[in-house]
Amino acid sequence: MLTKNFRPKVVASIMAAILIASLSIASHAAGTHGGGHGTMSTVGEQGKSEEVSRTIEIEMFDNYYEPEVIQLKAGETVRFVVKNQGQLVHEFNIGTPDMHTAHQEEMMMMVQHGALMPDHINHEKMAMDMGGGKTMEHNDPNSVLLEPGKSAEVIWRFAKAGELEFACNVPGHYDAGMVGMIQTN
Repeated sequence: MLTKNFRPKVVASIMAAILIASLSIASHAAGTHGGGHGTMSTVGEQGKSEEVSRTIEIEMFDNYYEPEVIQLKAGETVRFVVKNQGQLVHEFNIGTPDMHTAHQEEMMMMVQHGALMPDHINHEKMAMDMGGGKTMEHNDPNSVLLEPGKSAEVIWRFAKAGELEFACNVPGHYDAGMVGMIQTN
């Protein structure tokens, strides 16, 4: 797992190489953006701001999160304030390992269509029809995709006890260790 001890320029170079390698290895990957997030009922549901019990700040770096582990209670509604402190585009996505695997294919499709670059997002291409009426706008309630220096909020209700992950599914980032744990009891 990459740690915060790596210098940002070294990590950016590594991530660019991973992105290029991912493109050549998985040039045929495809999917639809809506499918990779899986069944939301297994991970909770979009929360209501008036039900938030606490706010947790998440900082995304190249290629790790702070904090890396979050402890919650079943039924808790949390506001995540997510800030991208890195030099690359990063995602904060709440899900199961299987959901992340499926979503990584969709994120690869975003790269292949020129909607997602290592350090920025082409918002016009994100709105294009990628087939079957699906777009890559990345507006799901359990996820935010952020350019360097940007921030956003996710409000999520964790209905069940168990373990989930929050992860960056930009090609190569999950495999490089950009994943954290949510433990709900």
